Amino acid sequence: MQSSLLSPDFADALHFAATLHSHQIRKGSGVPYISHLMSVSAIVIENGGTEDEAIAALLHDSIEDQSEHHGGAAVLRERILRRFGANVLAIIEGCTDADTFPKPEWRERKERFVAHIARAPEPVCLVVAADKLHNVRTIVADLRSRGDELWGIFNKPKAETMWYIHAMTDALDARLVTRGRAIIDELHSLERGIEGLN
Repeated sequence: MQSSLLSPDFADALHFAATLHSHQIRKGSGVPYISHLMSVSAIVIENGGTEDEAIAALLHDSIEDQSEHHGGAAVLRERILRRFGANVLAIIEGCTDADTFPKPEWRERKERFVAHIARAPEPVCLVVAADKLHNVRTIVADLRSRGDELWGIFNKPKAETMWYIHAMTDALDARLVTRGRAIIDELHSLERGIEGLN
């Protein structure tokens, strides 16, 4: 980051994210969802992210997951724009695979998102990579403690979940050529770890 200090905007984004996701929990664990958002933001910061990227990481699921509970996608976009600026909003938009409810069919939506990431700007790819890394870390930890019963909590079977992890890692690998290489290396390592646990 250009500065080792974060401005009050970051604290505001943390509070905003905690409010938006206050009733959401992580699948399987029941952990408050804000823990995931904080982890993704930390990964971004630790891998050279700017403050705007760190804020976007805190809010990367806001439009995708919370629009229907907060006045719709257009209203939430406007709130984010006014509060955090066009740059943060653009990164969040790039991290959003759907903003309609019900969401499009899973495979079609994920294939479209992988294709989008294959040409997305670096700030978007950095946040998405951090998101995927935290998700995959969680999967590996849960597999070690729960075994294959873990796959039952996902919307799709193991084969589909693993397809998405592989496809996203490959797309991100091609896009993050400077910042984020450590994230990509860890994603590849964790993929191999999941295969070894099965």
